[in-house]
Amino acid sequence: MATVRAGCARPPIHLLAAESDMVATLALQAEHRQPVVAAMLLGEIERAELHEPGTLPGTAVTLGSEIAFVDERTHQLRTVELVLPAMANIAEGRISILTPMGAALYGLTAGQSIDWPDLDGHERRIRIVRVRQPFDEPPAAA
Repeated sequence: MATVRAGCARPPIHLLAAESDMVATLALQAEHRQPVVAAMLLGEIERAELHEPGTLPGTAVTLGSEIAFVDERTHQLRTVELVLPAMANIAEGRISILTPMGAALYGLTAGQSIDWPDLDGHERRIRIVRVRQPFDEPPAAA
C-alpha cells in the first residue's frame, strides 16, 4: 500500500489523458477563485501517469467513480462519487473535483493512502478502500 506523509513522495496516480486535459482546464479557470485547490489539482495532473481508456487500472479514481475511503483521523468510512462542479451535492454524496478532497482522490487506486489538507487546511490521511467505475456493473442482488 502506498502511503504518503508530509515531505515524502506522493503515491503514483493514474489518469485518463483526455479527462485530465478537461480537468486541467477547469483548474485553470478556477485559479482566481480557488488558487490553492487549483494548484494542488494541476500538480497532481502534472505528475500523473496518463492512460488511454483501455490501459487505465480498473481501480483508478476518475470522474464518475464511486469511491469508498476511510478518514484515518475519524476512522469513518465514506462513500462518494467524484463529479464536475456543476453536479456536486455533498448531501447526496457527490463531491466536486475542485475541492481539496476531490483533488486528493483523483487518480488514486484502491489500497493507496495520502495525506491531504482539508477545507480548514489541516492535514488528514485518507485511505482508498474501493473504487467502482461508472461503467462497472452494480453488484447482483442475492
